[in-house]
Amino acid sequence: MAKHGGYPGGMMPGNMNNLLKQAQRMQRQIEDGQKELETKEFTATTGGGAVTAVVNGKKELVSLKLQEEIVDPEDIETLQDSIIAAVNEAVKQAEAANDELMGKLNGFGGLGGLPF
Repeated sequence: MAKHGGYPGGMMPGNMNNLLKQAQRMQRQIEDGQKELETKEFTATTGGGAVTAVVNGKKELVSLKLQEEIVDPEDIETLQDSIIAAVNEAVKQAEAANDELMGKLNGFGGLGGLPF
């Protein structure tokens, strides 16, 4: 039993409830932000606009457009490289948006200002 009528860990039960509510609120904000992010699309082009890749917030390729001039049967390697570069850039944009979202939500000190 704690001395002087205190509670284990030095916290009052009301403070623990407030912390729990704050953590739950942050969890909802994260979930809402992730749902919103999943609906966004990120577009990247390479080869002077010859290859356009579109990735959604889940980092899934949803569209790939090729201009005729990039399709050269004798130079498949350039086409492959351009596709890879466009897809990778679109995925990087999606990751950056996710990182920005998480930074905003966690930006007020650890886990939303929680003391741990």
